[in-house]
Amino acid sequence: MDTTKIKRAAVNGTELAYVEQGEGDPVVLIHGSLDDLRSWAGQIAALASRYRVIVPSRRYHWPNATPDPDARYANAEHVDDLAAFIETLGIAPARLVGSSYGALTALTLAATRPGLAHTLVLGEPPLFPWLDGSGEGPALRAAFLAEAWQPAGEAARRGDTEAMVRLFLDGVIGPGTFDRIPPPGRAEMLENAQELAIELRTQPVDLFPDLTCDDVSRIDVPVLLLGGEVSPRMFAVVQDALARCLPAVERATIRDASHAMHADNHEAYSETILAFLARQ
Repeated sequence: MDTTKIKRAAVNGTELAYVEQGEGDPVVLIHGSLDDLRSWAGQIAALASRYRVIVPSRRYHWPNATPDPDARYANAEHVDDLAAFIETLGIAPARLVGSSYGALTALTLAATRPGLAHTLVLGEPPLFPWLDGSGEGPALRAAFLAEAWQPAGEAARRGDTEAMVRLFLDGVIGPGTFDRIPPPGRAEMLENAQELAIELRTQPVDLFPDLTCDDVSRIDVPVLLLGGEVSPRMFAVVQDALARCLPAVERATIRDASHAMHADNHEAYSETILAFLARQ
């Protein structure tokens, strides 16, 4: 990715960096935690062959402004940012492709801001409060909190950035993930460690949207739910719950991939998205 071509959009009291490539109907790629616009390098060229691909870095992520010490990682603020970004660029309704927390942001936008989304591709949005509504969900959520989220938060408080990142990745992707990432990818994640520290200290009431099944059932655009073949079980439980509520939903599994499926198997990921978008 040529980061010398980064543009900036003034939205919602901040500036968001973004890149774009291609022509046609707009597709917005929305990254997850510890990532930024560079994390979509494996998708941009493939999708830009048919669409105008627009890839922002979300608030607090590289190369955007460094967060204040008392900043919160609030879902409502990221949704407001995305809404303002779409409106500022004049690309509504846009095809939204989200990974992890980016998928949660896109889902919340579609549920609360009708007319901004044309279609949704959601890669395992971490709607963790919904885990409490299933038989195995509470145990999965408790294990994630005890084994990954809370230890990562403790590492953040003592200033051990690498341990924080390692523990978080172990929980959302799988044990030993950090060591398997090539050095450039590790460096990019560490450049976004400041946002993860904010995320880990944000209260759940701010971090997660107050979405109900009824809210989700009113999303009136086609939705593709993507799951990684070897993702932690908690994500599949959330996906199952979403699939029961969404009125127009398809599902696909990205083979040989965990939660970071767009990086684990970028070719299959891009092919699956293109096939879905072509039908809409």
